[in-house]
Amino acid sequence: MKPHVDDPDISQAAVLTDNQKALDAARFLAEQAKAGARIRDQQRVYPEELLEQFTQCGLGSISVPRRFGGGGLSYQTVAEVFRLISASDPSLGQIPQNHFGLIQFILGEGSPAQQQNLLQAVVSGKRLGNGGPEKNSRHTRDVQARLTATPQGIRLNGEKFYSTGALFADILVTTAQQENGQPAMAFIPLPAEGVQIIDDWSGMGQRTTASGTVRLANVAVDPDWLIPLPSEEKPTLRGAVSQLIQAAIDAGIAQGALDDALEFVRSSSRPWVDANVERNADDPYILADVGRISTELSAANALLARAARVLDAIDPLAITAENSARASIAVAEAKVLTTDIALRASEKLLEWGGSRATLLQHGLDRHWRNARTHTLHDPVRWKTHAIGDYYLNATRPPRHAWI
Repeated sequence: MKPHVDDPDISQAAVLTDNQKALDAARFLAEQAKAGARIRDQQRVYPEELLEQFTQCGLGSISVPRRFGGGGLSYQTVAEVFRLISASDPSLGQIPQNHFGLIQFILGEGSPAQQQNLLQAVVSGKRLGNGGPEKNSRHTRDVQARLTATPQGIRLNGEKFYSTGALFADILVTTAQQENGQPAMAFIPLPAEGVQIIDDWSGMGQRTTASGTVRLANVAVDPDWLIPLPSEEKPTLRGAVSQLIQAAIDAGIAQGALDDALEFVRSSSRPWVDANVERNADDPYILADVGRISTELSAANALLARAARVLDAIDPLAITAENSARASIAVAEAKVLTTDIALRASEKLLEWGGSRATLLQHGLDRHWRNARTHTLHDPVRWKTHAIGDYYLNATRPPRHAWI
């Protein structure tokens, strides 16, 4: 059973206040994760010990401002942490993805008391888990879950899916409609009566994220732990930060696929009969392909870093319609390239390795399955649409977590 957020017996996580130390911690964790990634994917074994290391070493609070006791590190560092870890195991990278998005939501929309309470819980080592969108609604913003006032207090009812991180969370966070018609985020310390987290994620990729169902039956909700969602008129960085992390995970998937491709071509593949070379690594067409993929990955990483710098340059106390739009567009541009290179690198891996690269013993198919699954979170065609409309017509992109 997981502890409540005020449990005094829980050990305090470390706090990382230096960008380089955070990157060193991410590299160390990535090395630990790499060795077992294939087996975890094939046997659907969750990276629970690695996730606990992520939290306890202080990576879970690097984006919490220092006034709340967190690391207060840059978005450049946040993006690079996710990229490094996802190159080894993108499921391990995705599990805390929503945790960071929710930190940003608390910073943007929480009251001072809510910020203090929730963010200090994060700094102490608590994990926020996503009670995600609803599977059977019209679209991702069509919320059917309901918050109802009863003589016993506020009660929450509904069913969620795509609940990445919920199975490993100390605080479940989910959206529901209030009686006044305004949606709000409910923060629910776990375990909680009426909350059922079901391990039924069956996606072909990102198999160990436990992104399955959460059922909510008359769950008691503390009104102090309800945060209304902002109106679409309010400028926010929530979407840009969320999408930056998404893009970093995709860039990591691409890096992991390319790294494994190069190693497999060098050590385990044989050249095509017409190449007239002793090693597959000397096939001129593969050399050209590797050059193109490496260049495209460098470009994607450069746009990812640029997008993070755009976010870092924005004063969090002076978010405007224009600078929030500029941030979303910069991140969207990075997301277009990271999506493309994750898919291309993971597919080229199999092409360069030949038919033996498809053998289950190598587990190389996981890279494409992970890339294809994770990049479906938000359609890239709407990224290019938003980018074009912004530059051509000065139209600001929509304000939500998927742009």
